[in-house]
Amino acid sequence: MHRNEPARGSNADLTAEREPRDPATRMHSTSDETSHLVDLVLAYSRRRILSDDTPLDKPVSEAELRRLAGRTIDEQGIGAARALALFEHVLAPACITTDHPQYLSFIPTAPTKAATAFDLVVSASALYGGSWLEGAGAVHAENEVLSWLGREFGLPAGSGGVFVQGGTLGNLSALVAAREHARHRLSQGETDAPVPAPPGGRWKIVCSAEAHSSIASAARVMDVDVVPVTPAGDGMLRGDDVRAALEEHGASVFAVVATAGSTNFGIVDDLASIAELKRDFEFWFHVDGAYGLAGMLSPLARHRFAGVEHADSVIVDPHKWLFAPFDACALIYRDPEMGRRAHTQHAEYLDTLTEGGDWSPSDYAAHLTRRARGLPLWFSLASYGGAAYREAISSSLALAQRIADEIESRAGLSLVRAPQLSVVVFEREGWTKADYDAWSARLLDEQRAFVTPSSHAGRPNTRFAIVNPNTTFEHLVAILDTM
Repeated sequence: MHRNEPARGSNADLTAEREPRDPATRMHSTSDETSHLVDLVLAYSRRRILSDDTPLDKPVSEAELRRLAGRTIDEQGIGAARALALFEHVLAPACITTDHPQYLSFIPTAPTKAATAFDLVVSASALYGGSWLEGAGAVHAENEVLSWLGREFGLPAGSGGVFVQGGTLGNLSALVAAREHARHRLSQGETDAPVPAPPGGRWKIVCSAEAHSSIASAARVMDVDVVPVTPAGDGMLRGDDVRAALEEHGASVFAVVATAGSTNFGIVDDLASIAELKRDFEFWFHVDGAYGLAGMLSPLARHRFAGVEHADSVIVDPHKWLFAPFDACALIYRDPEMGRRAHTQHAEYLDTLTEGGDWSPSDYAAHLTRRARGLPLWFSLASYGGAAYREAISSSLALAQRIADEIESRAGLSLVRAPQLSVVVFEREGWTKADYDAWSARLLDEQRAFVTPSSHAGRPNTRFAIVNPNTTFEHLVAILDTM
């Protein structure tokens, strides 16, 4: 380099290179415009992540959003500052804040600060999470989390799987693997064929009548039948009930699905007695623990999940009770090769990935392109450690029991079922569905809480779904006082 030449990266060069020379590269160049854009976005993200008083917010009508936002997409663009301001002040307030401590409907999300912050890093790092070839480091970290979860659930060494979008895709992918396993055994003469044999006959899935709606959805996608089994009055599906269905439907049943924490009540089926049936019947045992299986990390609830260690596949959603941001479902196979055999896609351009023998996440579910969505959970676990997760989950379990006792002590209120995990379902004496609807709408309008009506056996009720460690007993009591 000559002495009189400006150094590479000096102010002279930097000034010259700050503005894109080609309009085609404007959106991808490092320029004053993009630097300002990134600063705006990071400043907003910092405010949001560190906020202690983010409003609950509520939806507004389409007409009102059109009026407030105006036209945002045109040929010239409205600029990053205006677009972000519209999001912050118009669009985001029209979305309910799912990590608010008084968001108690459906199953909330409550990502840790570490997980939320690292979600930005995942996007900024331009990672592809579908193959080992392209994302070995990310896949390694995700697999460490899956192995840790597998050990917590009592699955054998060598179990593994993949993070997918959510519980619906996780259940579908597991059941596709289950049917492929049944087909393989049938082709090898290892089992009796359904009568008449598929494709003339129908494959069947046995599950509780209270199983999550995603099981029926998966069956529709797969064009198989569901055999719903009515559980006992406490909502728990047991081995004796399943046995009757297996005896009736025989070898056409390729999978039995048990629930480890139902969405409506948080009920855990009798996993051990269902697993025991594998001694007498051949079926794939899948455990849908999308919400509840995380409860196994707490010593307060671990005993409820006895038998999950015998599952052929399980799912758990970290964006529910494992404090990760949307969207992440951990699908774990007892024998990952069963998942790989069912889901590996074959094409000339994919041969370099599928023939190498490396662990590629795209081989283990009904997907190909994927974000490394397990990394925010990995970073949070690595940052805080498993003990912090046990404490946070235990706090939800203890709060659920405490507020259940409070409900039972109040005249006019009663539990529909005693809580097993952190969902508390209760009734207000004499209330109709219209009463619950009006009460729920008023709570949200006043920004007190988001608590929606539910029902069971034709009777309206409501429920607290508690997963956020920042939800307090005082929050819940104040809601009860409005009834």
